Amino acid sequence: MKLNTSMPPLLVLVAAMGVTACSPRVEVAVPSEPITINLNVKIEHEILVKVDKEIDTLLDEQGDIF
Repeated sequence: MKLNTSMPPLLVLVAAMGVTACSPRVEVAVPSEPITINLNVKIEHEILVKVDKEIDTLLDEQGDIF
């Protein structure tokens, strides 16, 4: 297919307008009220340390290791 290079500029402009007229429009609007973020979070944790009896005895005898 061979393109016709002698196409009038007005026809090219109309074709370009027709293509851009079909593009979607995105609009960003500012809310009328401020955004509120509620951060009422309760965090609970429990740390369990299990020590072998031999290591526990060693730590009791030589408590100044650390």
